[in-house]
Amino acid sequence: MGRTTTTGQNQNKVGAFFLATLVLWFVSVWFEILLNKRSELLSVVLGCFFFQTANWVIRFFSSRDPLFVNTSVSLLHSTITSSSVVFILVNQWVRNGPSGMFEHSQLFGGTWPWAYAALCFSCGYFAYDQWDMLRYRLYNGFVPAILLHHLILLICFTLALYRNVTINYLILTLICELHSIFLHARKVRRMTGFRDATSPMVRIEWILNWVTFFVARIASHILITAKLIWDAPKFEKGVELPLALFGMAGMNLLNVFLGLDLFNAFRRERNPQHTDRHRE
Repeated sequence: MGRTTTTGQNQNKVGAFFLATLVLWFVSVWFEILLNKRSELLSVVLGCFFFQTANWVIRFFSSRDPLFVNTSVSLLHSTITSSSVVFILVNQWVRNGPSGMFEHSQLFGGTWPWAYAALCFSCGYFAYDQWDMLRYRLYNGFVPAILLHHLILLICFTLALYRNVTINYLILTLICELHSIFLHARKVRRMTGFRDATSPMVRIEWILNWVTFFVARIASHILITAKLIWDAPKFEKGVELPLALFGMAGMNLLNVFLGLDLFNAFRRERNPQHTDRHRE
């Protein structure tokens, strides 16, 4: 009883801390919009409102289970964001060709068409998702990795948006949302009760899951990290390079743990009887 009470108190303290940081973030965004007249940042607020509206719609028409609703909205975000990133990259490639597209000046100081709005919109999602997880306590642990991940992303994204630098770098990091589509799709599928691992649809889902994991998440983040290190001498003195390297190191580390979790989930789903016997 005492241990349960202590755990609940710790969770309340963790929730209060992350809620306070979210409130401070929200105040800073409105400060920039109203006092510094940064109307372009209204796309951040639009993103928050859009995904919260999607939450209400799913809750009303489909299910009131907080985890199902949260995962469904995450699937929507991954689909919209990855489509936006692909559109931005293809549009830039068609308009100007590959020449100079990935030069330091373009990735650091340039902004591809629609990139700023797309980053704002995605930033709004992470704020919404942080609030939704705090509201329904969709996290665990003394230092919840998912809440910390969202906090770091909100800091990196908003600093970049405020200073209008590294926008294209951050757009490239969002390519990983291609893989997130299949991560969230798998969770939604299982929560709806469809768990037949022999189904052709499930097998195709796993193939796409692994392909996008290695291409859109592992390979892309390693290449971005390598590009940052290669171009390190070109960065001016400031927080941009240390913050970018720290953020990518965190993302690469999270990718390793995600890969392990994905492998264990794949093994359990392919051999459910073996898993059940092992648990017994």
